[in-house]
Amino acid sequence: FDFNGGDTDFKAQLTAIKGTQPEAVFVPGYYTDVALICIQAKQLGLNVPFFGGDGWESDKLVEIGREAMEGHHFSTHYHPDVGSPKGRQIVEAYKKAYQAAPDAMAALGYDSALILADAIRRAGSAEPAKIRDALAATKDFDAVTGRITIDPQRDASKAAVILRVEGGKFKYLQTIAP
Repeated sequence: FDFNGGDTDFKAQLTAIKGTQPEAVFVPGYYTDVALICIQAKQLGLNVPFFGGDGWESDKLVEIGREAMEGHHFSTHYHPDVGSPKGRQIVEAYKKAYQAAPDAMAALGYDSALILADAIRRAGSAEPAKIRDALAATKDFDAVTGRITIDPQRDASKAAVILRVEGGKFKYLQTIAP
C-alpha cells in the first residue's frame, strides 16, 4: 500500500489489506511509520507477521510500537552478537568508549572508512581515479559487518542479518549469505 513518510493514520490501507487475508505484510518503511502501522494493525486485528528492512533498526521502533512490534522481523546489515573476531574486537572497543553496542549505522560507517583506507593502500596513491579503481576491485574484504565484495555495478555484495523483535529487543536469528 502507498503512504507518505510522516503519515499517522494507516487504518484505511490496513483495513484493505486485512480484507485480502494475507499471510504476512512487508513494510519497507522507517521505524516511526512502521511502529504506527503495527500499532494500528494490532488495533484492527490484523495479526500476521510483518517484515521489513534496515529502516526498522532503531530503538525508537520498540519505544513507539511497544508490544505491537513483538514477533516481527527485519533484515539489516549487522548485529553486535555475531561476526568475525575482528568485528567482535570492534564491538568491545565501541562498548568501552560509548557504554553501548554499535548499531548498524556505526558499523557501516566504520566499514566504509576501513574499505577506503584499504583502497588507498592498494592504489598506492591518493589520486581519485586510482582509488575509484581500487574500490571497484574490492573482494572479500573482512569488515565489521561481514565479508564485502564490490560487484560490477559497484554495489557492496554482502550478507544480510535477520532480526526478530523479541522481549522489546532485536534478537539475532540468522545471517543469509549473498
